[in-house]
Amino acid sequence: MPLVSKFIAVKFSANTNWRVEDTLTNEAALQILVNHEPFSVTMRTPGSERDLVRGLLYAENAYENLQGPFRYQTMELGEDGIPSVVNVLLSDEEKAPGADSKRSLTSVSSCGICGKEDLSAIELCGDPIADDVQFTPVQIAAMFEAMSSVQDVFLKSGGSHAAAMFNAQSELMVLKEDIGRHNAVDKVIGYCLNNDLLSNAKCLLVSGRVSFEIISKAHRARVPVLAAISAPSSLAVQTSQECGLTLLGFCRGEHLTAYAHPERIQVR
Repeated sequence: MPLVSKFIAVKFSANTNWRVEDTLTNEAALQILVNHEPFSVTMRTPGSERDLVRGLLYAENAYENLQGPFRYQTMELGEDGIPSVVNVLLSDEEKAPGADSKRSLTSVSSCGICGKEDLSAIELCGDPIADDVQFTPVQIAAMFEAMSSVQDVFLKSGGSHAAAMFNAQSELMVLKEDIGRHNAVDKVIGYCLNNDLLSNAKCLLVSGRVSFEIISKAHRARVPVLAAISAPSSLAVQTSQECGLTLLGFCRGEHLTAYAHPERIQVR
C-alpha cells in the first residue's frame, strides 16, 4: 500500500461546487504480538513497520538489554501486501522489569497512552537527562526547514505528521511521517535503534503539538531537546521540567519559546 491514496470529493464555495481528485494519507491497523501474545493494535500509516514496532516497544519500556538483532516476524499480510500482524520475540532477560505484557485497548494513531490498562501503568518521569548540548535559534530554524523540505507525504496530502531526529551538529539523521504524531516519533526512535544511532540523537523535531506521551518517548530515548511547531500541554511542560528535557514550542522561523531547561538554547 502506498503512503497516500486518491479519492474523488466535491468542493463547495458560496455559489458553486465542483468535483476534485484529492490525495489523502493512508491509515491501516497493525496488530503487534510479543512472543505470539497480543500486545497492541495500533492505527498507522503503512511503511517502516520494523522501525515503528521497535520504537513503540522501546518507548513503552517493554524491553531492555536487547541481545543481538531485533527479532521481528511478519505473521500476516493485508490485501495490499503490507504487514497486518507482526510478532516480536523477547527473552525473559530482555523484558523490562514490570513491563506490560499487553495493552488491552486499541492504540489510535493520535494517542498511544489510551491503550494503557490503568493509570498505574503511566510513569511520569525517570532519571533526569544530563546533557550539555546547545543549539541556537538559528540552528533550530534551519532544522525545521530541513524537516519540511522532505515531508513528501504532507506535501502530497496535507494530512500527515512528521518527526525528525538531528545530531549535535544539527544534521538530519532521519525523518518519518505518519497519520499519527506518536507513530512518527516511534518510527524515528525505532530507526535510530535499528541503525545504532540513538546515542547521537540530540534534538527531536515534531510537526504538531506536544503532549505528555511525546515527552515520555523523548525521555525514554534520552534525547535532550524536543522542539515543536505548535504548543505543548501543561503536563508536557511539567514533565519536561522534571525530566531534564529542553522543551521548545511555537518554533516559527528564528522565534521559539522555551518552556523547560532553556540553558540548552544559546543566543550568539
